[in-house]
Amino acid sequence: MMGNRGMEDLIPLVNRLQDALSGVQQSCSLHLPQIAVVGGQSAGKSSVLENFVGRDFLPRGSGIVTRRPLILQLLSADTEYGEFSHCKGKKFTDFDEIRIEIEAETHRLTGSNKGISPVPISLRIYSPHVLNLTLVDLPGITKVPIGDQPADIEYQIRDMIMQFICKENCLILAVTPANTDLANSDALKLAKDVDPQGQRTIGVITKLDLMDEGTDARNILENRLLPLRRGYIGVVNRSQKDIDGKKDIKAALLAEKNFFLSHPAYKHMAETTGTPYLQRILNQQLTNHIRDTLPAFRSHLQSQLMDLNKEAEEFRQYRPDDPARRTKMLLQLVQRLSVNFEKLIEGSGNKVDTVNLSGGARINRIFHERFPYELVKLESDERKLRREINYAIRNIHGVRTGLFTPDMAFEAIVKKQISMLQEPCVQFVDMVSQELITTVYQCINELSSFPKLQDETERIVTSEIREQESRCRDQVLLLIDTQLAYINTKHEDFIGFTNAQQTCKQSNKKTVAVMAGNHVIRKGWLTISNIGIMKGGAKEYWFILSAESLSWFRDDEEKEKKYMLPLDNLKLRDVEKGFLSSKFVFAIYNTELRNVYKDYKCLELACCSQEELDSWKSSLLQAGVYPEKVTVDGRGNGAPENFSDPQLERQVETIRSLVDSYMSIIYKTFKDLMPKTVMHLMINSVKEFISSELLAQLYALGECSALMDESPEQQQHREEVLRQHASLKEALAVVGKFSTSTCTTPLPPPVDSSWIQASSPTVRKNSVTKPVVSRGHAPSVRRVPAPHTVSKSADGLRQLVGQPGRAPSSVPRRHPPSIPNGK
Repeated sequence: MMGNRGMEDLIPLVNRLQDALSGVQQSCSLHLPQIAVVGGQSAGKSSVLENFVGRDFLPRGSGIVTRRPLILQLLSADTEYGEFSHCKGKKFTDFDEIRIEIEAETHRLTGSNKGISPVPISLRIYSPHVLNLTLVDLPGITKVPIGDQPADIEYQIRDMIMQFICKENCLILAVTPANTDLANSDALKLAKDVDPQGQRTIGVITKLDLMDEGTDARNILENRLLPLRRGYIGVVNRSQKDIDGKKDIKAALLAEKNFFLSHPAYKHMAETTGTPYLQRILNQQLTNHIRDTLPAFRSHLQSQLMDLNKEAEEFRQYRPDDPARRTKMLLQLVQRLSVNFEKLIEGSGNKVDTVNLSGGARINRIFHERFPYELVKLESDERKLRREINYAIRNIHGVRTGLFTPDMAFEAIVKKQISMLQEPCVQFVDMVSQELITTVYQCINELSSFPKLQDETERIVTSEIREQESRCRDQVLLLIDTQLAYINTKHEDFIGFTNAQQTCKQSNKKTVAVMAGNHVIRKGWLTISNIGIMKGGAKEYWFILSAESLSWFRDDEEKEKKYMLPLDNLKLRDVEKGFLSSKFVFAIYNTELRNVYKDYKCLELACCSQEELDSWKSSLLQAGVYPEKVTVDGRGNGAPENFSDPQLERQVETIRSLVDSYMSIIYKTFKDLMPKTVMHLMINSVKEFISSELLAQLYALGECSALMDESPEQQQHREEVLRQHASLKEALAVVGKFSTSTCTTPLPPPVDSSWIQASSPTVRKNSVTKPVVSRGHAPSVRRVPAPHTVSKSADGLRQLVGQPGRAPSSVPRRHPPSIPNGK
């Protein structure tokens, strides 16, 4: 029979709450305080700890026995056994074996000659007679090293203890033997360091039965001599003789009760002494803790319950074996897929992605940034175009010298330029198709609860996209063939031969010239990445691109301008991404080989994503900064642009102006028609297919029932949601009962604890232990300052805020005692 009767009133209610919470997510667990037992060697710490369990399981002996922290987790269960974290899977039902294992694990790490280690031993004890608590048995505070112990053993033990008692959720049991000087209690000194207001420190006086005859600790237990805020509790543990004689804890508790009832100094306070009373005090602390955390805890439970209500209601109505329910669910899922796909494409979704572009936004970028950029790359190579015109004119004239500009050269060059549209247009269709498939995958992922339905839907929709892609590609090629079939020189925007001859004398630069004013095209952050380390290295600046210049500033306040670069004669080229670089880089340079910035021939600019890179390139194209296109003529044709025939030069200029005029019409036409064609033949067709044809094709498979078979994960998720929903409702009911069936015990008022001196790890010399009763009267109590603001921490334990001179929660490390000379 277990001896821990003091907690049994609280066990049923807390266990009901813990049982209810066991079906809820871990974030709803109720964290009870940790109880650390602190004291000197042989002060009776282990005996006090065993009283909470009601079993003998800790090592015994003289000197330092506990040489590693023991973290003892008490867990409520139907059967009684123990488990060690270093022996996972092994259950110890014999508590003598638990004690042997603790000793063996201690020796394994610390040796057999009194060494210590801060590495804890973790032990779980399952029992139907305990609350879910965490108890910590710590090594006893020692002054003089023995055996293999280092010279700074005192410092090491104190530092080890501090790691546990600094936590605000830790209740400190400061154990002091009655036959030592309480004013010099190391346990109380350490407790005051981390708990100066005494809100979580309980004094425990042991060995009251071993005091000298004629002496007692009555004044201390009555909290009149050397007072503590929570006072002292006296206990009488079993002696070594009792332990050797196998005296059980139940008999020991009875002997303790008789001792207090029969002792003349303690019989009037017998009800407030002993192990059962200590357990009741801890019960009060647990009750206070739970009640203090209940408001936030209840709100957390209610929030989770509201989040699960809608999903739980759907799962309650779903019947996996009902064909009608399966059909209805299939219809709802397909409709939801259609709605979600349309929202992602049209940009009207309820959930807006604030991190990445998706769906319609990415397709829009292809329409208006990627595709125009590819077209500009085609028309940007001036040298190659002039060379082709030159060869065309000369080949058409043959052996004769032509007097007039041949229109066949114009038509040949234009048709070749139109044919070059095939690659970017087909690439355009492929990019949109890939984005459509990505968007569909994003929507189909919501069908993961039904693997067969997900697979079939993915197969059917992907096949439809590929089919529409093929149709769209054919239509785009047909558009190109249509343009090749007839060169319409009567187009209203075409300049004609007369105007072409006039424009030959004008500048070739078109884009910037037609821009109205020096308006801002784009702003944003870019990194100049090719500046050497000796000159400051890569730096990020705020760039402003206008129609005439590229300027950069120190920051986006645009107050400190670093440089302004005119756009005249600038070109754009790609830069390969570095092996370990996460940046996307492009470069601008001067076509006349002049320095672009200071002594740099080119300026390498880096941004963080491919989207940014494409956007900057598109903006630079608007400003008239075109990409380079290196062409190598390996046929030995020389450099035909260096004309020796003035008439041929005039003809080339005329044809070039005509081609430029006609191709601008073609480019404008394709920039307009390509998005329309793709939108009609691909995007709208796929939307219409998902909305009206997908369900019919799924039915045509003839396996509608099999399609709606749940995945094991979905079955588990459905059961988990329903279980959590029921557990949350039960937990809220238990919380309400806990609020009405328990009450909070007020914290005792502050007392003057200035008699506890600051903790110091230095070794005291010539110290003499005196009986407690040999002390005189307590010093006069100083005026207690006015109460300060009290706040509650998350774990429910209250702490004083804003008190001057309060020790910080993190106690600074102390200097170890000096190492004695090895003489």
